[in-house]
Amino acid sequence: MSGSPLLDADEFSAAVTAVTNAFGDPTRRDIYLLIRNSETGITAGEVAEQFDLHPNVARHHLEKLTAGGYLVVGVGRVDGEARAAGRPSKQYRVSELDHALNFPPRRDDLLGTLLARALQMLPADQAEELAEEVGYDYGRNLASRIAPTEGHRTVKAALATVADALTAHGFAAHTESKGTALTIVNEHCPFGEAATRFPHVVCAVDRGMIRGLMSGLYGETQPHFELTRPGGDDHCVVHV
Repeated sequence: MSGSPLLDADEFSAAVTAVTNAFGDPTRRDIYLLIRNSETGITAGEVAEQFDLHPNVARHHLEKLTAGGYLVVGVGRVDGEARAAGRPSKQYRVSELDHALNFPPRRDDLLGTLLARALQMLPADQAEELAEEVGYDYGRNLASRIAPTEGHRTVKAALATVADALTAHGFAAHTESKGTALTIVNEHCPFGEAATRFPHVVCAVDRGMIRGLMSGLYGETQPHFELTRPGGDDHCVVHV
């Protein structure tokens, strides 16, 4: 069979989770199709009106699709809505039409291992610091695409969006609440063997991504791992 190697069981499960998370709701599928057929993009207000939704519900659907990489959001002025709100409106468009609907490509084990080994040539504390910085910058960039003008108002809402973004990147993530504690549970690690061989570096990248996303969507936090798959646990659990 030509082309990319087949996904293994864990990768297939993570890919199905990502697609289901974004398109499991029938209204969300219809919203995506509406935006796909729009040449100029659509605002949350237009989605709310079209589907008879509360504006907050419309924004929730749009952010799910954006965090999954299926939509991109820009800022522009729309007559009426912009004047009423006193600020530019977000306009949602389909991202690079449909490419994200394919299963995520297999991770590049060779590249991941090469980068991790290169970082391991540095002293351990420097390697971990650099890896987290790379993850942080990437997370901030993702957050700017999801919410370019304003962050979320609650840490719980921001964390849910972070989990959506991580799921789209192959982590199969979800949030859990335990009393006052909020955590992200990653059911799958897309870095595979590289995470097992170089856990401190790879986990630092993951931690940086979460911190960068939270910084852009809510504010600065200090996430830390409570459990890790490379450490022998069933899942990776990050306390935020």
